[in-house]
Amino acid sequence: MANLQSIATNPSVVPTTHTSIPTGHSMGLHPLVPTGPSVAASAAPTMGAAVNPSMAVSAAVHPTAATNATPHQKMQLIKSERHLFSSSDDSMVMRQIIATHSPDGRDIDTRPLLRVIEDVLHRATPSVVVETPPQMEVLEDKMQPNEIMGMLEALAYPIHRISCEISCKCTGGGDTHATTVALFNQLSSYTWDAKVVLALAAFAVSYGEFWLTAQLYTVNPLAKSVAMLKQIPDIIEHADVLKPRFDALNNLIKSMLDVTKCIIEFKELPSEYISPDTSPMSTALTHIPTAVYWTIRSVVACASQIIGLIGLSDEYLNSTTEAWELSSLAHKVNNIHGHLTKQLSLCHRHIDEKKHVEAYQTLVRLFESTHVDNMKILKALINNREDMPLIEGSTKKRVSVDVLRRKIVILFISDLDISHELYILTQIYNDHLSKKMERRYEMVWLPVHDKSAPWTTSKQEAFNRLVSDMPWYSLYHPMKLDAAAIKYIKEVWRFDKKPLLVVLDPQGKVVCPNAMHMMWIWGSLAYPFSSAREEALWREETWGLELLVDEIDTLILTWVRISLFDNPEIKQEQFICLYGGEDIDWIRRFTSAMRHVVQETGIPLHMVYVGKSNPKERVRRAVAVIAEEKLSGYWQDPIMMWFFWVRLESMLHSKMQAGRNIDNDPIMQEVMQMMSFDGSEEGWAVVSRGSVEIVKAHGRKIVDCLGKFQEWKGGVEKDGFVPALTAALVPYETHEHCTRLILPGDTGRIQDNVICAECRKPMEKFILYRCCTD
Repeated sequence: MANLQSIATNPSVVPTTHTSIPTGHSMGLHPLVPTGPSVAASAAPTMGAAVNPSMAVSAAVHPTAATNATPHQKMQLIKSERHLFSSSDDSMVMRQIIATHSPDGRDIDTRPLLRVIEDVLHRATPSVVVETPPQMEVLEDKMQPNEIMGMLEALAYPIHRISCEISCKCTGGGDTHATTVALFNQLSSYTWDAKVVLALAAFAVSYGEFWLTAQLYTVNPLAKSVAMLKQIPDIIEHADVLKPRFDALNNLIKSMLDVTKCIIEFKELPSEYISPDTSPMSTALTHIPTAVYWTIRSVVACASQIIGLIGLSDEYLNSTTEAWELSSLAHKVNNIHGHLTKQLSLCHRHIDEKKHVEAYQTLVRLFESTHVDNMKILKALINNREDMPLIEGSTKKRVSVDVLRRKIVILFISDLDISHELYILTQIYNDHLSKKMERRYEMVWLPVHDKSAPWTTSKQEAFNRLVSDMPWYSLYHPMKLDAAAIKYIKEVWRFDKKPLLVVLDPQGKVVCPNAMHMMWIWGSLAYPFSSAREEALWREETWGLELLVDEIDTLILTWVRISLFDNPEIKQEQFICLYGGEDIDWIRRFTSAMRHVVQETGIPLHMVYVGKSNPKERVRRAVAVIAEEKLSGYWQDPIMMWFFWVRLESMLHSKMQAGRNIDNDPIMQEVMQMMSFDGSEEGWAVVSRGSVEIVKAHGRKIVDCLGKFQEWKGGVEKDGFVPALTAALVPYETHEHCTRLILPGDTGRIQDNVICAECRKPMEKFILYRCCTD
């Protein structure tokens, strides 16, 4: 209040009325809620005095006074304005406004009316003056459907009456607050959103008429005559001088529209997901009357500015007070919009959470129910809001979920890091073509993306590359996978980075929560990927190089099968040695020792380096050394190494899920020993004759054993190379050992008690965090 008193005692800026300018132009002043620096000295309340909001004093600052004020004085005006905007006296005004609110139950759809208002306000642009005949545009049909026209017919008279009230009060120099209260009295029977939209519509009518005349007066005789009566040509002539005022007017109109849209959005929130007493909604409802008040007050201010342009004088033309007033109001309305937007965001979050829970519960219920076909489940899981949510593999065209009706569907669930998996799965998927087999299932890729992380251009490019390589169906965009579906996939199917293959029967029932292990071990032979089929396939398997290598390396299979032929003319004994690790020194010692033994025995031995389960830089260096020094054969493609180990891991998972252990399952014992080789820092080797005889050992043991070949050389001639090597390794077996078994982190599927494959004692369980880089 000290600022107001100092201004009042300064003779250079003493506020006085000016009869040549309509006082309505300066918006009038209310002592509690002023909107600009036009502050009447008589309106300044004394410190601590109680003020009645209905006692409004109309006054205007002399334009030359404001223009001639020093920068310091202008800043004082702005500071006092900001202070009064945040005054607690605002609550007294709002009690007065709320007292006028008495809705009669009418519900007006304000959204289409607002679209018409926006069209008027956007086309009536005061910063642009049309000098040539404008191109006449017709409102789009969607702006004028029959129901909207019917509503406008019913509201035309109230809009006209409000427009007349605004024009009358502003022309007569009425106080802005008093004029706003008068409008609230007229609008008492309407809801809050209807009040503000009707007030905006009334302003849009007069505003649109004014600028329509301004735009057409140079080309239309009728517009020219009306413009002369309103002295609009003078406005156009001084358009550059008035530009700051027009810009401020535009900014305020934009702010008014933003707040109005926000108010309507609150009304349109679905009541089944959010109630008025919900925290973010209840907070917003307490602030909406304030937002409506300041928006309608801004309507009055904008109307005052337009009416004030009629018969303008040079003094008024050069005044900057009006732009300050509009800018101050725009600042206030923008702050209100920011607060409402924040609350609206909280409401939407609340609604999304409710919808998320509902959608998740729907998925749970659907998967627990019996269906005629799989459509309900697939649409709820994939995307119920899209007509064509899938991309077809061969044509890459968008298709409907209906293409999967009553088919066995395998859901391939993963993130975007699936280069190895995609390569192998594609080969398996296309395997039926090369073997002229009928594929009896369809596959659909559901990419799971963390929606809290931004979807970047690089991710989009990676997604596009993956889809282009997929011969099966895929979701057309990862962001279209519903959050409830992601929750179900993670919580029920336990997806956590490792890809899954969830199999649904033609009725949508889950027959296998993860067929990935079966797919890696047996490929399409595992169809229909049921537990019964898995058990049947295991009954047919025996441990040997054929199971270990399968079709990863067809040349190895050829060597194995040559040894199994009964025809002596074809049969030729072949020995195969697979070895791994990443210690270059050990690899050199092992290959040198093995070559020496081969030279001594003359056996046909094929050595192949198969690396480690995580073929990174050290494995690549080892391959380079093996190739350069011609130490042995090797797998050039890292994917072959990766698949060799992932198949072993899948075998272990498959056995564990079936409740098997090393005491009752010899294949599981062999697999666990192989997995422990990979978990150690040492090298290792497997030596086999065909698929009948096979022996394996850790790196140091087998190197030491081969180094003493002369001690067990006689056993080779007597029993054969593999039995002799097996017997020679026995003395090197000790009870002192440290076996490590490194498995992926889906511990919920791995049994707590794991028996050591070396000593048959329970292994200790540790938690290991390992980065995949060397």
